[in-house]
Amino acid sequence: TAMLDVPFLPFCAFLGTLGLLCVAMVGSWCQHWRGGFSLDGSSRTFNWHPVLMVTGLVVLYGAAALVYRIPNTWNGPKLPWKVLHGSLALGAFVLTVLGLAAVFRFHNSQGTPNMYSLHSWMGLATVLLFSCQWAAGFGAFLLPWAPAWLRALYKPIHVFFGSTILMLSVASCASGINEKLFFSLKNGTMDYKLLPAEAVFANTMGLLILTFGVLVVAALARPSWKRPDSDSPDSRQVWDVLGG
Repeated sequence: TAMLDVPFLPFCAFLGTLGLLCVAMVGSWCQHWRGGFSLDGSSRTFNWHPVLMVTGLVVLYGAAALVYRIPNTWNGPKLPWKVLHGSLALGAFVLTVLGLAAVFRFHNSQGTPNMYSLHSWMGLATVLLFSCQWAAGFGAFLLPWAPAWLRALYKPIHVFFGSTILMLSVASCASGINEKLFFSLKNGTMDYKLLPAEAVFANTMGLLILTFGVLVVAALARPSWKRPDSDSPDSRQVWDVLGG
């Protein structure tokens, strides 16, 4: 059966609001319960890590993934939209690297070992895959000497790993939130198992991040929102509707 018929632009507005809510919630969590932000190597330096990771690796990356679902991209030259797609992804990558720098600086200043948890392994693997994805996409779709056959061969791979990286990002964020709560809520009256207010807030935030990721992947998978190929019947119909 067909998916629920929802216009793309209202859906996109809802998704943007949800993404901003996720960023606002992780910022509020770190400010209200985790002591705020600084660059002194303390736990307040660590607090940049979840904010930058959620903003870059989930929300901004999700926005980059949806660029080609905007109906305006179906007409006219693709180069401006390629540049926008690549720029948003690059911005997400820069924020992600800054988020990694924050957590490594915190660990090193506190004498805490790096890269020992499942969350850290999953997160670093996601970032490495993301970097490979961006470099391969830049080489295949933005550089002028990439042949058409190579772009056609790589396109489905690029699309597949785009969705995969987003879901790995969501999984990394969820495991990171859970790990932080286990480490932080150890006071006898504030144990995680007692579900204090911070735990309720952070668990809800994790569910919203998961919802955002699932909705982005659903939008990417919806056939009627995909950019038609230039030589397909669907593309010619869209071109007629747009007056081409």
